[in-house]
Amino acid sequence: MTTQLRPLTLGEILDRTAELYRNHFLLFAGIAAIFSGAMLLVELASLGTLHLLGFPNLDGHRLGYVGVTSVVEILAIMVLAGLAVAANNRAVAWVYLGETATIRGAWQSIVPRMGRYIWLMFLTFLRAWSPLAVLYIAFYAIVFSMLPSGFLAHPGVVPNGPPPDPAKVLPFLIGILILAPLMIGATIYGVLMFLRYSLAIPASVVENLTAGQALKRSVHLSKDSRGRMFVLYLLVYVIRLVIAMLLNMPYMIFVFKHIGQTPSLGWMAEAQLGVFVTNTLIGPIYATGLTLFYYDQRVRKEGFDIEWMMQAAGLETPPALPAEPLPDSSVEPATASPEPAAEEVSEGSTEAL
Repeated sequence: MTTQLRPLTLGEILDRTAELYRNHFLLFAGIAAIFSGAMLLVELASLGTLHLLGFPNLDGHRLGYVGVTSVVEILAIMVLAGLAVAANNRAVAWVYLGETATIRGAWQSIVPRMGRYIWLMFLTFLRAWSPLAVLYIAFYAIVFSMLPSGFLAHPGVVPNGPPPDPAKVLPFLIGILILAPLMIGATIYGVLMFLRYSLAIPASVVENLTAGQALKRSVHLSKDSRGRMFVLYLLVYVIRLVIAMLLNMPYMIFVFKHIGQTPSLGWMAEAQLGVFVTNTLIGPIYATGLTLFYYDQRVRKEGFDIEWMMQAAGLETPPALPAEPLPDSSVEPATASPEPAAEEVSEGSTEAL
């Protein structure tokens, strides 16, 4: 692949993404499976916690524990998903430049800098999605105000409960009308900011940059190519959605046939198995395409293809000039020619006389 380093069109990047994924499927899927398996364990542990708390009949005191475990679960999944992307970025970079890549090597490469990648993902989420997260909290607060009391502990009371209070309907509609355009705007803002920082992880992985440096690097590299990267994200999202629907079809059929009935923990566990397979198969596609965009932008903006060919040929860049100027080479030292020194002494003596 190193001989093909050059500016690529969107179609060429997608073709190379498919080619790399197909030729190194076991490598990329194996890396993704490690993190997808860890995410599956987190989900199963969460379901086990619900079982111990008496799901689906949860009293008010236990709902607080459910909320805390849900927040911990979401944070753990976000961290594991980001680390999976980082490990796959490392492996794809090795493969793309013709170097040896292994599952163990990719894992070991990110462990020493795990804290850095977690902090980088947190900053990216904070800058891109925090406005939308705040609006979602407000949205759910409005929705919960319309639902019968105790519906969290007993979801079955929702379809069979009393009609909504007319005094709450008008504030509910006004709140939704206000939040709807704000959420649309926050979503657009989040997508634009996410594209702006989308190359931060591969930049940090390949160039060993800190979180702040990687974010600035991504802003520079992603410029003029964010629309193309959006197409990649959209394609990966569609593929993920289709596969997830196929794998979770039994769970979806159960939910539609038993509207208002809480699924059993067994059905929820089956759905998480489908998520595990989807993340293992689709996660590497996203990471592969992202890494190719990173190198494509470096080729376009920095001539990375020429730099890499020079390195491959064993050519080194000339050393930088020293900070201070060198002495003037036209001035000869006094000891270099003793005869002129004697003449100078003689002439000086004559002048003295």
